[in-house]
Amino acid sequence: MRRASGTMPGPHDLFARYTFGHPERAAAELRAVLPAHVVSEVDWSSLRQESGSVVDPELRETESDLLFTARLHSGRSLLLYVLLEHQSSVDSWMALRMLRYVVRQVERWRQAHPESTRLPVIVPLVMYHGPDGAWTAPRRVEDLFDLPEEEEERERWRALVPRFEYLLDDLTAEREEALKARPGPPLARLAWLVLRYGRTGELAHRLPDWTVLFAQVRAGPGGTEHLVVVIRYLLWVEKDAAVHAAARRVLHSVLDEQRAEELMGTWAEDILERGVKKGLEKGMAQGLAQGRLQERAEAVLRILTARGVPTDEAARQRIRSCTDGAILDRWFDRALNATSLRDVLDDLTQ
Repeated sequence: MRRASGTMPGPHDLFARYTFGHPERAAAELRAVLPAHVVSEVDWSSLRQESGSVVDPELRETESDLLFTARLHSGRSLLLYVLLEHQSSVDSWMALRMLRYVVRQVERWRQAHPESTRLPVIVPLVMYHGPDGAWTAPRRVEDLFDLPEEEEERERWRALVPRFEYLLDDLTAEREEALKARPGPPLARLAWLVLRYGRTGELAHRLPDWTVLFAQVRAGPGGTEHLVVVIRYLLWVEKDAAVHAAARRVLHSVLDEQRAEELMGTWAEDILERGVKKGLEKGMAQGLAQGRLQERAEAVLRILTARGVPTDEAARQRIRSCTDGAILDRWFDRALNATSLRDVLDDLTQ
């Protein structure tokens, strides 16, 4: 979903980032789509979201991406990069865009690892939930070239153009039962359903069937916050009064009456008086900002580890607890060439 430089991300993008920006929920999405042999070889406990700073600035301003790293069970130092691109509309040039992602990432990786003679595997994945039916764009970049129509001649020419294919999670092609049965945290399964049916006109009669999932989300860590985000998104994508009534009934099933009405009243005020998009952005902005700081801190620590710079627990805690984005940016830049902690942290005595 392309947006102009400097503009705020849209509600679909915010909801996808909020849900699948968390490693546990991202792992559920990746496990559902990646080939079985890849799923079995990845050490999923090592999955981490990468800081947006490793993405080319031009891409960071115009694309809605999530970037993760993981290691393999074999213990190889080779990193597995995964790009998760969320789409709410069909883009016929997606294969070219994803190829561009991969090229930019390997260029960045080479700059950070000049001693390496091999490149990391990069797996590009598109999650689609558009209202216009199934995904129809080519998934292979070679299909974008103007090649002869005759099959034998076409194959000869195909060998001369770049070969590249991205993975696709087309939620519009999945049935409700299949999405409910996917392994993963309750919020991930609820998000798949919300993205799948959010703009189909079927929400009002499907919402009651998701009450158990709503209850499971509510019972988990951060449950109330997650419910707020999900309902805000639901009421943005579907403004029908029947959906609002169904959402209220679901909330009454998982919360006490006072709390449910309190939250519904807040949402109604945001949605009807202040505007849905503004309310959704306000509800998520704080969590997204905190997440970006945590991502940057973890990126600093990973760079120090990759460069063999020893870090004690006090230093790791100092980096992870930093809430100043400018300081984290400075530490990130210094870490790229650091040989000791003194090269990175301010006023450090050792």
